[in-house]
Amino acid sequence: MNKKTIKKVLKYIGVYKIYLALSVIFAAASSILALYVPILTGEAIDCIIDKGRVDFNAMKPILTEAVIVVIITSFLQWLMNICNNKITYNVVRDIRKEAVRKIETLPLKYVDNHSYGEIVSRVVADVDQFSEGLLMGFTQFFTGIVTILGTLFFMLSINVKITLVVVIVTPLSLFVAKFIASKTFSMFKLQSETRGEQTAFVDEMIGNLKVVQAYSHEDENMEEFDEINERLEKASLKAIFYSSITNPATRFINGLVYAGVAFVGALMGAGGGITVGRLSTFLSYANQYTKPFNEISGVITELQNAIACAARIFELIEEEPETEDSDNAVVIDEAQGNVELSGVYFSYTPERKLIEDFNLKVKKGQRVAIVGPTGCGKTTLINLLMRFYDVNRGSISVDGNDIRNVTRHSLRKNYGMVLQETWLKNGTIRENIIMGKPDATEEEIVAASKAAHSYGFIKRLPKGYDTVIGEDGGSLSQGQKQLLCITRIMLSLPPMLILDEATSSIDTRTEIRIQQAFARLMEGRTSFIVAHRLSTIREADIILVMKDGNIIEQGSHTQLMEKKGFYEKLYNSQYSDVH
Repeated sequence: MNKKTIKKVLKYIGVYKIYLALSVIFAAASSILALYVPILTGEAIDCIIDKGRVDFNAMKPILTEAVIVVIITSFLQWLMNICNNKITYNVVRDIRKEAVRKIETLPLKYVDNHSYGEIVSRVVADVDQFSEGLLMGFTQFFTGIVTILGTLFFMLSINVKITLVVVIVTPLSLFVAKFIASKTFSMFKLQSETRGEQTAFVDEMIGNLKVVQAYSHEDENMEEFDEINERLEKASLKAIFYSSITNPATRFINGLVYAGVAFVGALMGAGGGITVGRLSTFLSYANQYTKPFNEISGVITELQNAIACAARIFELIEEEPETEDSDNAVVIDEAQGNVELSGVYFSYTPERKLIEDFNLKVKKGQRVAIVGPTGCGKTTLINLLMRFYDVNRGSISVDGNDIRNVTRHSLRKNYGMVLQETWLKNGTIRENIIMGKPDATEEEIVAASKAAHSYGFIKRLPKGYDTVIGEDGGSLSQGQKQLLCITRIMLSLPPMLILDEATSSIDTRTEIRIQQAFARLMEGRTSFIVAHRLSTIREADIILVMKDGNIIEQGSHTQLMEKKGFYEKLYNSQYSDVH
């Protein structure tokens, strides 16, 4: 079992020391009282001396006491379970909370390199598996240990010789449990990893169901799913097989212990060395003594699964977060919009170069259009401006401040983004619009909606602005989703704008109106416009033509057309395609 992971789990448990202490106390008290019942049962049996000679007067208080002890024991076990539930689900809540907090601080590089489904599997499925194992551990582990120690004490007080028979044979249970436990951890870990892979595949398939159906890729997807499913089946069968043989194996050894005690006790009873009542008590103790070994071995296999899942969760929690803002980081309340890139080098992987020696100076209020073929670095440039990634060399500054010395929150607050890919959350239309300005008034929301031309379709919705939309816009059309994202920008009015093909999903008539609204919005604001349709950026102050991460041409539309270079060929190719 992974000792490092166990230490981390114990660290989380240590926060709830009061519940842990109470759980141990209740477990000890209930176990000791449960062990007292066989003594009372043995005394009651000894009251039955012979046929027609039953001492009812002596038996009555003994049975009354036994009933009271059983009731108290049950109550203490109920209190113990409450404490165990408190510990388990508080620990699970803390781990999930920390995992989600870590996801929010992870660099974009991590999210780009891991499937969403796999990350979700760690936070949801693995934590659930962990909680089940942890709860079983608390419920049975403490009571098991106390029961073992208690029965050993009581058995020694009754008869040392028979106790030795029990003690000599019982360790076999531990050896069997340890052997099986050593096999199960790696198998449960493989099961958990394969389950994460399956979740990731299903998440991807559902998210891209239209593409799957459009390209008739159902059969290929089923083949791939079946392959993952078969691997999960094999991993699960191996893990469950080893964990399931623990119980019968230890029960077999327990049966040997019970038979040994019965045999030795019967011989001693025949010679008058022990009464029938005491032998009955001893047999009950022998059964109770071996039972915790059986339960603990079962707990160990469950804990193997729990620890394997916990290891995957902690891998996520311990991932390197984004570099924190420095203590003396600058807070930009309202940026002027002067942006400068000096000698910027950047690549996602060292072996594949992308942006090299990139230089650009943008003055307040200028409109900068970025054009170029797919993969030239347009979106990468946006990621660098927003500091989703940090440059490898060189610097990017806003109003003379290197953005690495500016708090991420204040930097990103000064940018308004509308991308091809819409960003909408599960909630009302209003909640999605006011994300950038939570304190917006109803009048401001309506004005922004009218400016973005989303007002018409919003008013046609069943509850208007209070209509709840599902994840990623639910049943709204792609164009309506895009209009909501544009409305969000129209409401917050940030000093700098990033528009990445912002009107690509909107009909031509609405697009013309949106372009006019954007034109008004961009007045006095520094704007970066990524465009694939070059007809939309002719009015830009600067057009950057990128290729292979470098600016190969720069100037206004008229200047670049007169140069008759790469831009002119790109523009004419689109124009000829249209006509």
